[in-house]
Amino acid sequence: MPAPRDANIQKVMTAQRNRDTAPELALRRALHALGFRYRVDLPIPGMPRRRADVTFTRWRTAVFVQGCFWHACPTHQHAPKHNSDWWRRKFDTNVRRDEETDAHLVLLGWLPLRIWEHESVDGAVRRVTAALATRGHPLALRLDARDVDT
Repeated sequence: MPAPRDANIQKVMTAQRNRDTAPELALRRALHALGFRYRVDLPIPGMPRRRADVTFTRWRTAVFVQGCFWHACPTHQHAPKHNSDWWRRKFDTNVRRDEETDAHLVLLGWLPLRIWEHESVDGAVRRVTAALATRGHPLALRLDARDVDT
């Protein structure tokens, strides 16, 4: 992808956090409080420069917490008007990269899970827990059973 023509865009992209964003930290805190243990910012095997935000290695589950702006959220997508062609290509490239990463993980027997930043922490935790329950995670299975009983 060619560099952006606007110097301000370059500054924004350089300053953008790759990890430890507020939605990611909130999800990690909530999962940890429930007793889950996980790896943070783990590289994707066979895919240079791609990393999962939260990884449950034993259960082969990779969680990505995605920003609505950068990953073209279908609900909150906002395309800047200035330099719009460049931004459209940038968003398309990001979406395509996410799809390639998910497909690669599935081929390796992993479960990729995409969480949008606009999702509630409780909803995101429920999604992660449900996904882990399908993989046989004992804590997730206990929590899942407790949710069914109530």
